[in-house]
Amino acid sequence: MKKKLLAALAVLPLVALLAGCSGGAADGSGAAASGDDTVVKIGVVGASDPYWAVYAKAAAAEGITVEIVDFAVFEQPNPALSAGELDLNQFQHIVYLADYNVSSKQDLVPIGATAIYPLGLYSTKHKKVSEIKKGDTIAVPNDASNLARALLVLQSAKLVTLKDGGTIFSTLDDIDAGKSKVTVTALEASLTATSLPDVAGAVINNDFVEKAGLKFSDALAQDDPADPNSLPYVNVFAARAEDKDNATYRKLVEIYQTTKAVQDGVLAVSGGSAELVQTPVADLVSSLAKVEKDTKAQK
Repeated sequence: MKKKLLAALAVLPLVALLAGCSGGAADGSGAAASGDDTVVKIGVVGASDPYWAVYAKAAAAEGITVEIVDFAVFEQPNPALSAGELDLNQFQHIVYLADYNVSSKQDLVPIGATAIYPLGLYSTKHKKVSEIKKGDTIAVPNDASNLARALLVLQSAKLVTLKDGGTIFSTLDDIDAGKSKVTVTALEASLTATSLPDVAGAVINNDFVEKAGLKFSDALAQDDPADPNSLPYVNVFAARAEDKDNATYRKLVEIYQTTKAVQDGVLAVSGGSAELVQTPVADLVSSLAKVEKDTKAQK
């Protein structure tokens, strides 16, 4: 099953692999196993972003060989990490991770923060939110965490009204149709951008904005990544629970957070929209625990 999973993925070895390498084994102390053949496999969505090559070179300068494994959709990196096909992944925020852990009965954990990316509403038909007509359709991502976040963006833009004000668990059923200006349809995250010719607008995840030929500055509305209440939407490096103290993995987080060329690359790819953060791991873990508890209560 593991071989089939990896066979379906595009693997981008940003640093040359050595023959007979293993996937980031760790010794009993939590430090990375010694030996020149150790490779740390990191799953991402969007490995073509130039900063990943810069990051791999920075890691190599610290004696760590990194292999970036590219995934086309958000649903794949967490199962691959749980199955041991990856050592780390970096593509998701805390809300998404909590939903995965609860739904799949897994215990993946955050070991470092990267950035908060605003979620934006885009259109190829309108230049302003006010131009969107009553009864028009807006597409949103269908995964639970981003669906709720997208609905909150639409509510802030006064396009929908959510019952009880909306939460990070809101669904399409929570839309008050009688008080809302638009109808909302949920699609797989990578398809919201391609739906633009058929809808008045779409809420598009950061990873797919430029791939759709759009600019981040084209957003008609978006949430505020600097809001203190946005902690659950901090993107993180995730690991298996038994690897939470792995010294090599923690070092890789540090390299990401402190290498200027990497940080500049993240900002460039996000069109300057990312809010780079170094949230303490304890705060990330605490937020994950709270969101998991709330998620279990919702289910």
